[in-house]
Amino acid sequence: MPPSPKGEPAGERGSWRRGGASGPSAPPEVHPGRSTGRFGKVLRRPERIPAPLLCLTAMFLVQTGIALSKPLFGPLGVSGTTFLRLGFAAVILLAVTRPKLRDKRPRDLAAAALLGMASAGMTFLFAGAIDRLPMGTAATIEFLGPLAVALVFARRASHLLWALLAAAGVALLTLLGEGDGGGSLDPVGLLYTFGAAACYALYILFTDKVGAAFQGFQGLAVSMTVGALTLAPFGLGQAWHGLTAPEASPVALLAAVAGVSLLLPVIPYALEMTALRRMPQRVFSVLVSLEPAVSALVGLVVLGQLLGAPQLAGIGCVVAASVGATLTGRR
Repeated sequence: MPPSPKGEPAGERGSWRRGGASGPSAPPEVHPGRSTGRFGKVLRRPERIPAPLLCLTAMFLVQTGIALSKPLFGPLGVSGTTFLRLGFAAVILLAVTRPKLRDKRPRDLAAAALLGMASAGMTFLFAGAIDRLPMGTAATIEFLGPLAVALVFARRASHLLWALLAAAGVALLTLLGEGDGGGSLDPVGLLYTFGAAACYALYILFTDKVGAAFQGFQGLAVSMTVGALTLAPFGLGQAWHGLTAPEASPVALLAAVAGVSLLLPVIPYALEMTALRRMPQRVFSVLVSLEPAVSALVGLVVLGQLLGAPQLAGIGCVVAASVGATLTGRR
Protein backbone atom coordinates (compact mmCIF):
# COMPACT_ATOMS: atom_id res chain seq x y z
CA MET A 1 0.00 0.00 0.00
CA PRO A 2 1.20 3.50 -0.77
CA PRO A 3 2.98 5.57 1.84
CA SER A 4 1.43 8.15 4.08
CA PRO A 5 3.23 11.48 4.35
CA LYS A 6 4.95 10.63 7.62
CA GLY A 7 4.96 6.86 7.66
CA GLU A 8 4.01 3.97 5.52
CA PRO A 9 1.09 1.82 6.58
CA ALA A 10 1.15 -1.87 6.67
CA GLY A 11 -1.60 -4.17 5.72
CA GLU A 12 -4.65 -5.31 7.47
CA ARG A 13 -3.21 -6.53 9.47
CA GLY A 14 -1.94 -4.66 12.26
CA SER A 15 1.54 -3.34 11.87
CA TRP A 16 3.27 -0.15 10.74
CA ARG A 17 6.11 0.80 8.49
CA ARG A 18 7.86 3.94 9.49
CA GLY A 19 9.51 6.36 7.11
CA GLY A 20 7.39 6.35 3.97
CA ALA A 21 8.70 6.77 0.52
CA SER A 22 7.59 10.37 0.47
CA GLY A 23 10.20 11.37 3.01
CA PRO A 24 13.85 10.69 3.68
CA SER A 25 13.47 9.18 7.13
CA ALA A 26 14.67 5.66 7.76
CA PRO A 27 12.55 2.76 8.98
CA PRO A 28 12.32 2.18 12.68
CA GLU A 29 15.40 0.63 14.17
CA VAL A 30 14.63 -2.74 15.67
CA HIS A 31 17.12 -4.20 18.08
CA PRO A 32 16.78 -7.98 18.01
CA GLY A 33 17.01 -9.50 21.43
CA ARG A 34 16.38 -6.19 23.17
CA SER A 35 13.26 -4.31 22.10
CA THR A 36 11.63 -7.27 20.34
CA GLY A 37 12.54 -10.13 22.69
CA ARG A 38 12.10 -13.50 21.06
CA PHE A 39 10.95 -11.82 17.86
CA GLY A 40 14.57 -10.82 17.34
CA LYS A 41 15.35 -14.40 16.40
CA VAL A 42 12.62 -14.27 13.76
CA LEU A 43 14.15 -11.10 12.33
CA ARG A 44 17.65 -12.55 12.14
CA ARG A 45 16.83 -15.87 10.48
CA PRO A 46 15.89 -14.66 6.96
CA GLU A 47 18.96 -12.43 6.54
CA ARG A 48 20.20 -14.32 3.48
CA ILE A 49 16.86 -14.14 1.67
CA PRO A 50 16.53 -11.17 -0.74
CA ALA A 51 14.48 -8.37 0.80
CA PRO A 52 11.98 -8.12 -2.12
CA LEU A 53 11.26 -11.83 -1.74
CA LEU A 54 10.53 -11.33 1.97
CA CYS A 55 8.11 -8.54 1.10
CA LEU A 56 6.28 -10.60 -1.51
CA THR A 57 6.16 -13.60 0.84
CA ALA A 58 4.57 -11.44 3.52
CA MET A 59 1.91 -10.24 1.07
CA PHE A 60 1.06 -13.76 -0.02
CA LEU A 61 0.87 -14.91 3.61
CA VAL A 62 -1.51 -12.08 4.48
CA GLN A 63 -3.80 -12.75 1.55
CA THR A 64 -3.67 -16.51 2.14
CA GLY A 65 -4.64 -15.94 5.76
CA ILE A 66 -7.59 -13.84 4.61
CA ALA A 67 -8.68 -16.52 2.15
CA LEU A 68 -8.38 -19.27 4.77
CA SER A 69 -10.48 -17.21 7.17
CA LYS A 70 -13.49 -17.36 4.85
CA PRO A 71 -14.37 -21.05 5.48
CA LEU A 72 -14.46 -20.26 9.21
CA PHE A 73 -17.25 -17.73 8.71
CA GLY A 74 -19.78 -20.54 8.45
CA PRO A 75 -19.30 -22.17 11.87
CA LEU A 76 -18.01 -19.12 13.76
CA GLY A 77 -19.57 -16.20 11.92
CA VAL A 78 -17.74 -13.17 10.54
CA SER A 79 -17.54 -11.31 13.84
CA GLY A 80 -16.71 -14.46 15.82
CA THR A 81 -13.87 -15.44 13.50
CA THR A 82 -12.47 -11.91 13.44
CA PHE A 83 -12.61 -11.59 17.22
CA LEU A 84 -10.85 -14.92 17.80
CA ARG A 85 -8.19 -14.15 15.20
CA LEU A 86 -7.36 -10.78 16.74
CA GLY A 87 -7.49 -12.33 20.20
CA PHE A 88 -4.96 -15.05 19.33
CA ALA A 89 -2.69 -12.49 17.65
CA ALA A 90 -2.88 -10.22 20.71
CA VAL A 91 -1.99 -13.05 23.08
CA ILE A 92 1.00 -14.07 20.96
CA LEU A 93 2.29 -10.51 20.65
CA LEU A 94 1.80 -9.74 24.35
CA ALA A 95 3.70 -12.90 25.26
CA VAL A 96 6.71 -12.16 23.07
CA THR A 97 6.95 -8.36 23.51
CA ARG A 98 5.79 -7.80 27.12
CA PRO A 99 5.06 -4.11 26.51
CA LYS A 100 6.04 -1.67 29.27
CA LEU A 101 3.38 0.99 29.67
CA ARG A 102 4.37 2.74 32.89
CA ASP A 103 6.57 5.32 31.15
CA LYS A 104 4.08 6.05 28.37
CA ARG A 105 2.26 9.36 28.19
CA PRO A 106 -1.56 9.30 28.19
CA ARG A 107 -1.64 10.62 24.63
CA ASP A 108 0.62 7.77 23.48
CA LEU A 109 -1.68 5.22 25.06
CA ALA A 110 -4.68 6.99 23.55
CA ALA A 111 -3.07 6.83 20.10
CA ALA A 112 -2.46 3.10 20.54
CA ALA A 113 -6.08 2.62 21.61
CA LEU A 114 -7.41 4.56 18.62
CA LEU A 115 -5.14 2.62 16.32
CA GLY A 116 -6.49 -0.61 17.79
CA MET A 117 -10.10 0.48 17.24
CA ALA A 118 -9.35 1.53 13.66
CA SER A 119 -7.64 -1.80 13.09
CA ALA A 120 -10.61 -3.67 14.56
CA GLY A 121 -13.04 -1.81 12.31
CA MET A 122 -10.88 -2.39 9.26
CA THR A 123 -10.47 -6.09 10.01
CA PHE A 124 -14.14 -6.72 10.75
CA LEU A 125 -15.50 -4.73 7.81
CA PHE A 126 -13.05 -6.32 5.39
CA ALA A 127 -14.02 -9.78 6.65
CA GLY A 128 -17.66 -8.91 6.04
CA ALA A 129 -16.73 -7.73 2.56
CA ILE A 130 -14.91 -10.89 1.48
CA ASP A 131 -17.85 -12.91 2.78
CA ARG A 132 -19.93 -11.25 0.04
CA LEU A 133 -17.43 -10.17 -2.64
CA PRO A 134 -14.48 -11.66 -4.54
CA MET A 135 -11.23 -11.10 -2.67
CA GLY A 136 -9.56 -9.15 -5.46
CA THR A 137 -12.46 -6.73 -5.71
CA ALA A 138 -12.67 -6.17 -1.96
CA ALA A 139 -8.91 -5.74 -1.53
CA THR A 140 -8.71 -3.23 -4.38
CA ILE A 141 -11.51 -1.03 -3.05
CA GLU A 142 -10.10 -1.22 0.48
CA PHE A 143 -6.79 -0.08 -0.97
CA LEU A 144 -8.40 3.30 -1.67
CA GLY A 145 -7.90 4.17 2.02
CA PRO A 146 -4.10 4.37 2.00
CA LEU A 147 -4.06 5.63 -1.57
CA ALA A 148 -6.37 8.52 -0.66
CA VAL A 149 -4.16 9.50 2.28
CA ALA A 150 -1.06 9.47 0.09
CA LEU A 151 -2.75 11.57 -2.60
CA VAL A 152 -4.29 14.10 -0.21
CA PHE A 153 -1.04 14.80 1.59
CA ALA A 154 0.99 14.87 -1.61
CA ARG A 155 -0.62 18.21 -2.59
CA ARG A 156 0.66 18.05 -6.15
CA ALA A 157 -1.52 18.75 -9.15
CA SER A 158 -0.01 15.83 -11.04
CA HIS A 159 -1.40 13.42 -8.45
CA LEU A 160 -4.90 14.27 -9.66
CA LEU A 161 -4.17 11.99 -12.62
CA TRP A 162 -3.45 9.08 -10.29
CA ALA A 163 -6.64 9.80 -8.33
CA LEU A 164 -8.65 9.77 -11.56
CA LEU A 165 -7.00 6.51 -12.62
CA ALA A 166 -7.87 4.93 -9.27
CA ALA A 167 -11.45 6.20 -9.56
CA ALA A 168 -11.70 4.65 -13.02
CA GLY A 169 -10.52 1.35 -11.58
CA VAL A 170 -13.15 1.44 -8.84
CA ALA A 171 -15.83 2.31 -11.40
CA LEU A 172 -14.87 -0.74 -13.45
CA LEU A 173 -15.03 -2.93 -10.36
CA THR A 174 -18.32 -1.64 -8.97
CA LEU A 175 -20.28 -1.00 -12.18
CA LEU A 176 -19.07 -3.84 -14.38
CA GLY A 177 -17.74 -6.30 -11.81
CA GLU A 178 -19.47 -9.54 -10.92
CA GLY A 179 -19.96 -11.31 -7.61
CA ASP A 180 -19.03 -14.88 -6.77
CA GLY A 181 -22.18 -16.24 -8.43
CA GLY A 182 -21.75 -14.24 -11.63
CA GLY A 183 -24.41 -11.68 -10.71
CA SER A 184 -24.05 -8.06 -9.71
CA LEU A 185 -21.91 -7.17 -6.72
CA ASP A 186 -23.59 -7.34 -3.32
CA PRO A 187 -24.37 -3.74 -2.23
CA VAL A 188 -23.89 -4.61 1.45
CA GLY A 189 -20.51 -6.09 0.63
CA LEU A 190 -19.57 -2.87 -1.17
CA LEU A 191 -20.59 -0.81 1.87
CA TYR A 192 -18.43 -3.05 4.06
CA THR A 193 -15.50 -2.55 1.71
CA PHE A 194 -15.76 1.24 1.55
CA GLY A 195 -16.09 1.26 5.35
CA ALA A 196 -12.92 -0.83 5.58
CA ALA A 197 -11.17 1.68 3.31
CA ALA A 198 -12.20 4.54 5.61
CA CYS A 199 -10.90 2.65 8.65
CA TYR A 200 -7.72 1.92 6.72
CA ALA A 201 -7.19 5.66 6.22
CA LEU A 202 -7.68 6.30 9.95
CA TYR A 203 -5.33 3.41 10.68
CA ILE A 204 -2.62 5.15 8.68
CA LEU A 205 -3.06 8.46 10.47
CA PHE A 206 -2.57 6.85 13.90
CA THR A 207 0.09 4.41 12.81
CA ASP A 208 2.92 6.96 12.69
CA LYS A 209 2.20 8.25 16.19
CA VAL A 210 2.18 4.78 17.71
CA GLY A 211 5.25 3.70 15.78
CA ALA A 212 7.17 6.69 17.14
CA ALA A 213 6.00 6.23 20.74
CA PHE A 214 6.65 2.49 21.20
CA GLN A 215 9.75 0.40 20.69
CA GLY A 216 9.82 -2.61 18.44
CA PHE A 217 6.56 -4.56 18.41
CA GLN A 218 5.21 -3.24 21.72
CA GLY A 219 2.80 -0.76 20.15
CA LEU A 220 1.51 -3.46 17.84
CA ALA A 221 0.80 -5.70 20.83
CA VAL A 222 -1.11 -2.91 22.63
CA SER A 223 -3.16 -1.90 19.60
CA MET A 224 -3.96 -5.51 18.73
CA THR A 225 -5.18 -6.10 22.28
CA VAL A 226 -7.43 -3.04 22.11
CA GLY A 227 -8.72 -4.23 18.75
CA ALA A 228 -9.67 -7.63 20.16
CA LEU A 229 -11.43 -6.01 23.13
CA THR A 230 -13.28 -3.67 20.76
CA LEU A 231 -14.69 -6.62 18.85
CA ALA A 232 -15.49 -8.68 21.95
CA PRO A 233 -19.07 -7.35 22.36
CA PHE A 234 -19.84 -8.29 18.75
CA GLY A 235 -17.84 -11.47 18.30
CA LEU A 236 -17.62 -13.21 21.67
CA GLY A 237 -21.19 -14.50 21.66
CA GLN A 238 -21.05 -15.62 18.05
CA ALA A 239 -17.71 -17.37 18.60
CA TRP A 240 -19.01 -19.12 21.71
CA HIS A 241 -22.15 -20.24 19.90
CA GLY A 242 -20.07 -21.67 17.06
CA LEU A 243 -17.63 -23.46 19.36
CA THR A 244 -20.35 -25.03 21.50
CA ALA A 245 -22.67 -26.09 18.68
CA PRO A 246 -23.55 -29.82 18.80
CA GLU A 247 -21.85 -30.57 15.49
CA ALA A 248 -18.82 -28.37 16.16
CA SER A 249 -15.26 -29.50 16.80
CA PRO A 250 -13.98 -26.73 19.10
CA VAL A 251 -10.36 -27.92 19.20
CA ALA A 252 -10.13 -28.06 15.41
CA LEU A 253 -11.80 -24.66 15.03
CA LEU A 254 -9.53 -22.99 17.59
CA ALA A 255 -6.46 -24.56 15.98
CA ALA A 256 -7.56 -23.24 12.59
CA VAL A 257 -8.10 -19.73 13.96
CA ALA A 258 -4.74 -19.81 15.73
CA GLY A 259 -3.03 -20.78 12.48
CA VAL A 260 -4.74 -17.98 10.58
CA SER A 261 -3.70 -15.47 13.25
CA LEU A 262 -0.07 -16.40 12.62
CA LEU A 263 -0.53 -15.73 8.92
CA LEU A 264 -1.75 -12.25 9.74
CA PRO A 265 -0.23 -10.29 11.28
CA VAL A 266 2.49 -12.09 13.27
CA ILE A 267 4.74 -13.78 10.68
CA PRO A 268 4.20 -11.24 7.86
CA TYR A 269 5.07 -8.37 10.20
CA ALA A 270 8.40 -9.94 11.08
CA LEU A 271 9.17 -10.48 7.40
CA GLU A 272 8.12 -6.98 6.40
CA MET A 273 10.13 -5.34 9.15
CA THR A 274 13.20 -7.30 8.09
CA ALA A 275 12.67 -6.32 4.45
CA LEU A 276 12.25 -2.66 5.38
CA ARG A 277 15.62 -2.56 7.08
CA ARG A 278 17.37 -3.89 3.98
CA MET A 279 15.75 -2.14 0.99
CA PRO A 280 14.95 1.43 -0.12
CA GLN A 281 11.61 2.79 1.05
CA ARG A 282 10.47 3.63 -2.47
CA VAL A 283 11.15 0.10 -3.72
CA PHE A 284 9.20 -1.26 -0.76
CA SER A 285 6.26 1.03 -1.58
CA VAL A 286 6.17 -0.09 -5.19
CA LEU A 287 6.21 -3.75 -4.15
CA VAL A 288 3.33 -3.44 -1.70
CA SER A 289 1.32 -1.61 -4.36
CA LEU A 290 0.92 -5.05 -5.92
CA GLU A 291 -1.22 -6.26 -3.02
CA PRO A 292 -4.60 -6.01 -4.82
CA ALA A 293 -3.20 -8.14 -7.64
CA VAL A 294 -1.80 -10.62 -5.11
CA SER A 295 -5.21 -10.76 -3.44
CA ALA A 296 -6.90 -11.54 -6.76
CA LEU A 297 -4.37 -14.32 -7.47
CA VAL A 298 -4.80 -15.89 -4.03
CA GLY A 299 -8.57 -15.65 -4.35
CA LEU A 300 -8.34 -17.57 -7.63
CA VAL A 301 -5.98 -20.28 -6.33
CA VAL A 302 -7.42 -20.80 -2.84
CA LEU A 303 -11.11 -19.96 -3.32
CA GLY A 304 -11.55 -20.49 -7.06
CA GLN A 305 -12.69 -16.90 -7.63
CA LEU A 306 -12.27 -16.23 -11.35
CA LEU A 307 -12.35 -12.53 -12.19
CA GLY A 308 -13.59 -11.12 -15.46
CA ALA A 309 -11.86 -8.67 -17.78
CA PRO A 310 -13.49 -5.54 -16.24
CA GLN A 311 -12.43 -6.60 -12.74
CA LEU A 312 -8.87 -7.31 -13.82
CA ALA A 313 -8.75 -3.96 -15.62
CA GLY A 314 -10.04 -2.21 -12.49
CA ILE A 315 -7.42 -3.85 -10.31
CA GLY A 316 -4.77 -2.89 -12.84
CA CYS A 317 -5.87 0.76 -12.74
CA VAL A 318 -5.64 0.95 -8.96
CA VAL A 319 -2.25 -0.80 -8.88
CA ALA A 320 -0.94 1.55 -11.58
CA ALA A 321 -2.26 4.58 -9.66
CA SER A 322 -0.52 3.40 -6.49
CA VAL A 323 2.79 2.77 -8.27
CA GLY A 324 2.55 6.11 -10.06
CA ALA A 325 1.76 8.03 -6.88
CA THR A 326 4.73 6.38 -5.18
CA LEU A 327 7.25 7.02 -7.93
CA THR A 328 6.19 10.63 -8.47
CA GLY A 329 5.99 11.50 -4.79
CA ARG A 330 8.36 13.88 -3.04
CA ARG A 331 11.97 12.67 -3.13
